[in-house]
Amino acid sequence: MSYFDDSVLLCSDTAKKLYRTVNDLPIIDCHSHLDPKAIAENERFSDIGRLWLEHDHYKWRAMRLCGVDERFITGDASYREKFREFARIMPMLCGNPVYYFSQIELKQFFGITEPLCAENADAVYEKCSEELSGMRVSDVLEKYRVQVAATTDDPADTLEYHGLRGKTAVIPTFRPDKYYCPDDAALKRLGDSVGRPVTDLSGMLDALTERLGFFVSKGCFMSDHGFEKFPRKYITKSRAEGLFARRDRLDGDEKNELFGYILSYMMCRYKEYGVTAQLHFSVRRNVNRGMFAKTGPDAGFDVIGDPEEPSYVEKFLASFDDGERPDIVLYTLNDTVLRALASISGAFPRVRIGAAWWFNDTKLGIRRTLQTVSEYAVLGTSIGMLTDSRSFAGYSRFDFFRRILCDHTAELVMRGEYAQQHAEKLLYDVCYGNALALASRNPAAAKMIKEVNL
Repeated sequence: MSYFDDSVLLCSDTAKKLYRTVNDLPIIDCHSHLDPKAIAENERFSDIGRLWLEHDHYKWRAMRLCGVDERFITGDASYREKFREFARIMPMLCGNPVYYFSQIELKQFFGITEPLCAENADAVYEKCSEELSGMRVSDVLEKYRVQVAATTDDPADTLEYHGLRGKTAVIPTFRPDKYYCPDDAALKRLGDSVGRPVTDLSGMLDALTERLGFFVSKGCFMSDHGFEKFPRKYITKSRAEGLFARRDRLDGDEKNELFGYILSYMMCRYKEYGVTAQLHFSVRRNVNRGMFAKTGPDAGFDVIGDPEEPSYVEKFLASFDDGERPDIVLYTLNDTVLRALASISGAFPRVRIGAAWWFNDTKLGIRRTLQTVSEYAVLGTSIGMLTDSRSFAGYSRFDFFRRILCDHTAELVMRGEYAQQHAEKLLYDVCYGNALALASRNPAAAKMIKEVNL
């Protein structure tokens, strides 16, 4: 097999045939961290160094692991210099997902088929940057066939940059993480967004609900929550109000109690508004405090947290009547409990297991998730891949996922364990159809999607 040819990750003729049925499908990205302002203003890309290395903490981590000086990662070096350093370490990344993502991007976006390394860094930089010089954000999104880009947004955001942008529906996602134990600045911003002061718990929950309604009017069909642990204890409203009143002096257990009350309240609101809740958990943030102080958040210093005790997931889901619970997608960063979570999803209506997330977004991690979901839950209801990325080049991950999914399915077909005539429909649904159906539940989102002509 030739280096990174059209058959990469596709290990049989059956896999190649199945892949051809999905490789050109549009992308519905249910969870990204793209900047909606950059999309709305249709920014230009000055060079490949900026496109690849301005926001991509996956690449930053890889560079740090290879001993690259921070000046060439988040420091003041030019993007050409940063690109040279990244190219230099690429041959060290054997089997790393960053290697796959980068080579797929080079081939599919720029027609470059040779492996990136120090020797060809300048030539690749010049070729890619020349091609990018006439391109804007909308061109990149159109080239990847991104039909929906769901961004991650604070409830107080104005959403002025969302809407139909070129051939992509840019849709907000409701992310209320700052309000689990909010500081005064967060409450001030939330209050400004609803035109009244927010001074107590009831006022904050009312304001969040009002903002949720506004988000839904702009096409929002997903909320998103990131946390380390599920609630350990469920408390009364009066207890929650007392904790909120002294929120700047809470210990860890008390913060978890308040978080549990707020999360549970919002879950019921999601059900009312028809919003699906994405729950991302078992992550520890900013563990390198020294580097966090220098670079800020989302710079590559988060890690896999302890595995969540499945009983706490069960208790959370069971705390709602089936008629109160919204659709839920579970994403665990620590996949040692994936089998338990998959089995739990079968005990509660409208609960699904999400894509292999973040550190699990690897060849092995995706295969392991597909295998577990297939055997302990249902693969056919999956909403497929998401980017979880701040980089506009992150959409190569969809092709990476689709290839692995097709190879996984082809193995079952070739062993006579799954009917080939059903495989194409299954792959369509997982790669596109299920996410399309989910997004289209929101009338505003459905209208934008229909207007997108890819």
